[in-house]
Amino acid sequence: METFTGLRMGRFEKLRRVVRERGGNGPGDGRPWCLPLAERLLLVAVYYRTNLTIRQLAPLFGCSPATVCRVTQRLRPLLALEPAPRPVPGADRLWIVDGALIPVRDRQVAASSRNYRFSANVQVIIDADTRLVVASARPAPGNKADAHVWRASNLPAVAAGTTVIADGAYLGTGLIVPHRRRAGRPLLRGQEEDNAEHRRVRARIGHTFTRMKNWKILRDCRQRGDVLHHAVQAVATLHNLAVAA
Repeated sequence: METFTGLRMGRFEKLRRVVRERGGNGPGDGRPWCLPLAERLLLVAVYYRTNLTIRQLAPLFGCSPATVCRVTQRLRPLLALEPAPRPVPGADRLWIVDGALIPVRDRQVAASSRNYRFSANVQVIIDADTRLVVASARPAPGNKADAHVWRASNLPAVAAGTTVIADGAYLGTGLIVPHRRRAGRPLLRGQEEDNAEHRRVRARIGHTFTRMKNWKILRDCRQRGDVLHHAVQAVATLHNLAVAA
């Protein structure tokens, strides 16, 4: 189970209960599914984890490619990340935001980027203490600057009232960024120490992106439309289940 989904059995059962409560079994009328909910959910998790094609997944689960397509289309919105809770007044919370370039085939979503591939810019916020993903924005073309994508997304509203740190690409957004070194004006010792601590904490989101890309759908998303957005949301949910204490 953990090899093909990234989740231990207990975590997978928790995910199954959540999807069932969100309506994973459908309205109840019409033709029944040929696979039970647990196997359908396993199919979607394996799809995200391995990035196998629909034609490769169909014989593994003993169904047709059309069934695999219908299962993934039905369940992927139900794996969406839960909305972030509103910050409690006076609570000492620290979030980290950064953008990741996800290679994607859909040219309406992607653009030629600095990784020399057609990619989309996905903004993600994590909690600095728990390393859990708090929120993610809809993908933007990969040639857009992080600050521009941040302002155009819903993340500023989600993060309102919370301390958020970011790298120097978010200069002018109101987030906490490193001290900027200017020509002929070296940083003071205290500023250098602040930047070192800032880098140490901000490295956690890089580690989170690395773990999320163990679900290989985020290394090369082949499908079009909202598939990448649903994949990021689903992988964030799977990641949170995998790392939760």
